[in-house]
This record gives sequence, structure tokens and C-alpha cells, in this order.
Amino acid sequence: MFSKDIGIDLGTANVLIHVKGHGVVLDEPSVVAIESESKRVLAVGEEARRMVGRTPGNIIAIRPLRDGVIADFDVTEAMLKYFIQKVGGKNWYSSPRVLICAPTNITSVEQKAIREAAEHCGAKEVFMEEEPKAAAIGAGMDIYQPSGNMVVDIGGGTTDIAVLSMGDIVTSSSVKIAGDKFDSAISKYIKNKYKLLIGERTAEDIKVNIGTVYLNGQRAEMDIRGRDMVSGLPLTITIHSGEVQEALWDSVSSIVTAAKSVLERTPPELSADIIDRGVILTGGGAMLHGLDQLLADELKVPVLIAEDPMHCVVKGTGIMLDNLDKVSKRKF
Repeated sequence: MFSKDIGIDLGTANVLIHVKGHGVVLDEPSVVAIESESKRVLAVGEEARRMVGRTPGNIIAIRPLRDGVIADFDVTEAMLKYFIQKVGGKNWYSSPRVLICAPTNITSVEQKAIREAAEHCGAKEVFMEEEPKAAAIGAGMDIYQPSGNMVVDIGGGTTDIAVLSMGDIVTSSSVKIAGDKFDSAISKYIKNKYKLLIGERTAEDIKVNIGTVYLNGQRAEMDIRGRDMVSGLPLTITIHSGEVQEALWDSVSSIVTAAKSVLERTPPELSADIIDRGVILTGGGAMLHGLDQLLADELKVPVLIAEDPMHCVVKGTGIMLDNLDKVSKRKF
């Protein structure tokens, strides 16, 4: 196998890799399990995710990316190196060119950290692109025409909202409220209401299975287990979709406010296009029940969920790999 161009969606929750000519070849959680004293990497990805909240004291399962940016440089580098080798990097004759997507409002320092991590993993050249642009392309939007397209990309660490036209972002906003904040809001709600401590994975299961953000949304219930804060013993309780909606309301309201702010700053001609075309939701958060209906009610425009929203950004990087001359190696 010769040198390949690869596209990476370096997400807070998941890392996805697209190899030119092969499509999406990797989709694994952004989790690394390390030995606390020696800092030796024990497991990466899905294997490490299974250890979250279940390891002895000498092993810690950590997520090296927070709010869409690198929180632990060395662990991120080890994780990237592992994933690149897993998709065949060690068999390539020369270093690959790498396209990485990042949130719209990251600082030059955060961008430099991402670039250096990729270079240390053997990248010959590193290109960077904004996540909402890649998400819009991956969702099938033709952003290179002189017309308005709006995308709301809800990932694990950040929600990126952008209006695009002529191949570039016209107005945008990035808020550090997304899937992780939804999980912690659910945990906090259950802790305050039921005096029950639950883990990250349980909170995520609640969000996925019975979560809703729409008042007339689904009416489901689920048994959850955790530790009673009063007795210290294991306890099982039943919670309902309405309670999850209540827990998520503040977080979702912030996303709605950010989307309104972007629309308010959009030129009138592009606003008219968005009324015709609608807003596209991408990212894992797009699958949260009722979010499309809530946004449609609040923004007064049609809101559609992209096909395969989880893979929009990485599919967009795949399309961009064919046009790397249009992607900046500089600060975007």
C-alpha cells in the first residue's frame, strides 16, 4: 500500500478516519486506558471505553479530548498513532497527507497542538478544516454555489453552527455544549432528585434510549442502577422521558439561542435561501429525540436530520481529500 491521504474527524467522543479510496475505515471512541504510574498505554478505543468507571486504582481510562480540543497532548498523540497504524499506517511507504477537522472557534494554540500531534504521528502535511463545513459537505449540501446553507453539527464536546455560501462560512458560532454536557446534565438531575450516583455510561444510555427534548415527545421509561448517596448501597429506580427532557432543557436552550444568533447575523438573501432549503442537523446529537422539531418551532424554518448524521464530518473529509488544494494549511 502506497502513501494515502487520510481524513480524521478528531471528535471528543469518537475518532473517525477516512482513507482515500477506501472510505470510512475506523470509528472508535476517543478513550485511552493507561497505567497511572508508568503512563503506559494499555488499551485504546472501544476496548478502553469498556473500562470507563470500572478500573482498579492503578489503571485510568481517560478521554484526552475535551470540548473539541486536546486536553492531554501525550495521550492524544498515542491514541492517534494507534489508530493510524490500525488502519494500515505502518504499511505505507511514505507519510500520508492528513486532513483534520476542528471546531470553528479554536485558538491558534489549540490548533497548533492538533497539528503537532498529527505531525508526530508521521503526517507529511497537515491540513485543517472547520467541522461545520465538512459536515455540510458530508450531508450532501452543495456549499460552493452562491446560496445559503445552514448546518448545526452537534458532536460530543461542541455544537458548531454555520451558514455557508460560495464554499466558505458566512456566519458561525461554536458552543461547548453537546453530547457530553447532555450526559452530565442527566447525571446531575438524577443526583439532585433521587440522591443516586450514576456513571457516564448509564447517563449516555438514558439519553440514547429514552431521551427527548420536545414537550410532546416520546413517553418511555427505563430502570437504572446506581449507588444510593444516603445508604451507600446499590439501588434501582425508574425514570421517565419527561424527566430527561427537564434535565436537558438548559443545555438545549443554549444551542437554540446560539442558532438564533447565527440566523440574526445572516444576510437577508441567504436567510431567504435557508427558509427554502431548511437547516440540516448533523453529529451524534442530531439523533436526540425531538431536537429537530424543537429547533423548527424556535427558528421558524424547516429542520432536517442528515442521513447518517454520525458520519457527516468524516464523509466530508473524504470528499475534501479530492480537493486538498482548496483546504488551508494555515490558521482558518
